[in-house]
Amino acid sequence: MSDVFEKCHNWKDYRIAKATGLYPYFRAIEASHGATEVEIEGRRVIMVGSNNYLGLSADPRVKEAAIKAVEKFGTTCSGSRLLNGTLAMHEELEARLAKFLNREAAIVISTGFQTNLALASILGRHDIVFSDRQNHASLVDGIRLSFATERKFRHNDMDHLEQLLSQADPNAGKIIVTDGVFSMEGDVCNLPRIVELAKQYNARVMTDDAHSMGVLGEKGRGTSEYFGLEKETDLVMGTFSKSFASLGGVLAGPFEVINYIRHKARSVIFSASMTPASIAAALKALEIIEAEPQRRERLLDIAEKMHNGFRAMGFDTGVSVTPVVPVHIGDQVKCFRFWRALHEAGVFANPVIPPAVEAGHALIRTSYMATHTDAQLDRVLDIFETIGRKLNVIPETRPTVYEPVKIARPGTRILSNKASEKWAAGSAGLLADKGGITLEQLSRMSSREVAGKLFDAVEQLTWRAANLQPDDLRKLGTAPMKLWEKRGELPGLLLEKGAHFFMRNGSNGVNGTQSEDRN
Repeated sequence: MSDVFEKCHNWKDYRIAKATGLYPYFRAIEASHGATEVEIEGRRVIMVGSNNYLGLSADPRVKEAAIKAVEKFGTTCSGSRLLNGTLAMHEELEARLAKFLNREAAIVISTGFQTNLALASILGRHDIVFSDRQNHASLVDGIRLSFATERKFRHNDMDHLEQLLSQADPNAGKIIVTDGVFSMEGDVCNLPRIVELAKQYNARVMTDDAHSMGVLGEKGRGTSEYFGLEKETDLVMGTFSKSFASLGGVLAGPFEVINYIRHKARSVIFSASMTPASIAAALKALEIIEAEPQRRERLLDIAEKMHNGFRAMGFDTGVSVTPVVPVHIGDQVKCFRFWRALHEAGVFANPVIPPAVEAGHALIRTSYMATHTDAQLDRVLDIFETIGRKLNVIPETRPTVYEPVKIARPGTRILSNKASEKWAAGSAGLLADKGGITLEQLSRMSSREVAGKLFDAVEQLTWRAANLQPDDLRKLGTAPMKLWEKRGELPGLLLEKGAHFFMRNGSNGVNGTQSEDRN
């Protein structure tokens, strides 16, 4: 008899990752020091894994506004916007955001994820949604919750989008939905071409500006302002959990559309409204965003510094033109090892592995705040370089030349930087390991190189043992099954003891003989 919980009992990735010391998620932050540094497990680390782009979460003015709102209204509205959960502050925030974004109306919703789920309310059975394959999961789910037909186009591939539009029913309602800035690779949507195609095929356009609102454009209004296409973009979405130092989301556009969503979206009418503290924080952050453009200037200067700093060492930061600075690592286990080494050295960053990226294209995603100091940034670069060389992600010596990045500053209207061959191959899913090392290759290696390969193999096998099932092992006989029963004891032993053994012998040579490098 099948049990709905069976999949939960059989899921082993978490236990294996914990045993190997390579589990990077749900790290509890114990204290914050001005947002750019935090304490985790008693260790103070530089935070380069946050989307707090303008550094406003630690701004005294924002914190004071949130405190005063709690003192006046309490901690929650205890109801939905439709019934008892609307405060005058909600309406003030919506009016100010509509004006800021040059839209007729805006609605604020409790989280950014729920804001994109509200998209489902305007999509009917005969409508078609054209969605970039790298759109955020909340957009994906918002489309899934509707009755509309979804057509996904390859990432920023306008020829593919045009092909799908040309094949669609000309009488169907159509909307093109895209992230403004793509959160993993940091590139920008090709909004100019999307707008052209939308006009040609009678489609609407929506941008998710979660990572560009407050960051891109002269006034910080996001992707459509950056390209000078605000009038041609029908709906714009943003989140408050990033540049606005709060929690919630906004959807802005024509009054009648926003009013319809206000009365029809399940994520609005069946969810408690934004808390008083969240509204007040977002209001104050908006005021600062409008009054202090130097924060955006500083942020983009930092983005340029970090991109070029990484590239000067030999790291590949891909196509990003924004403060989202991904560092290509490759294999997911090596990515976790890199993450762990960063944490131990005092840097908090985020490992990104499949399915968020293609196999063989694992990344360390870094992102920056306008309030990072140059000393902090230099420290991050130094630590990355040390670990990158140790793990053979970058060469022992810096490259003599590298291609500087272009940054999405106001008026530039660039979409992305040119992808390296490695980055392009990773994005296309061509970097997955398709075979092991040959005996001929092994014979040309030094003992240290062999030891390193063995250690990598042990770590890979230990991690990927999570994919083996008991039924598979039973077919192999009783010995593998006995190992399976002791699987909880093996990973830590293999990695901790094996690491010391391989590294010790790898650095000194097998049986005490001096290692000899071979070219």
